[in-house]
Amino acid sequence: MQFDEQWSFVGKKQKHGDPSRREDARCGDCWDHVAFDPEHRLVVSVVVGKRTEAHAQQVVHEFRERTDGRPINLMTSDEYPAYASALTAVYAEPASVPAGRAASEAEPRLPDWLVDATVHKTREKHRVVKVETRLVFGLLLSLAAALLGSAVRRRVNTVFVERVNGTDRGQNSRKVRKT
Repeated sequence: MQFDEQWSFVGKKQKHGDPSRREDARCGDCWDHVAFDPEHRLVVSVVVGKRTEAHAQQVVHEFRERTDGRPINLMTSDEYPAYASALTAVYAEPASVPAGRAASEAEPRLPDWLVDATVHKTREKHRVVKVETRLVFGLLLSLAAALLGSAVRRRVNTVFVERVNGTDRGQNSRKVRKT
């Protein structure tokens, strides 16, 4: 599963709006948060709204509902930190409480099967020159097994969801860059 978001705007770009004007209150930046299955080329969920943790959590929650909570061998995203907290909020299981401790003291923990990795892009002059993988949740061995078992990829990336976003940009004039 790949998570990503793409920018657009409603009415006018954020920098051209005046929040004190009633007609501009609903204008400005708008983001599509996307959950994409690269093996089946399936957009599982799209949440439209501001770029907030709540919307990132909503797209992860919808993804979990649509997959009936089944274990997914690998989840990837860019380095937007809201996805890590969203995965924790949606997938965390209650921890077992040791004797003598209150249930409220027990930290919820992520399931052992959950593997989340991000893609770190190094840019020079607005061009990507280097891409690194960073493991967020799970074991390195589980990450390697997920990549070996994948039918579409051999390294952590977000290219499939970014390709969907690029196609969407070409088909929707509001999402075209530099207009």
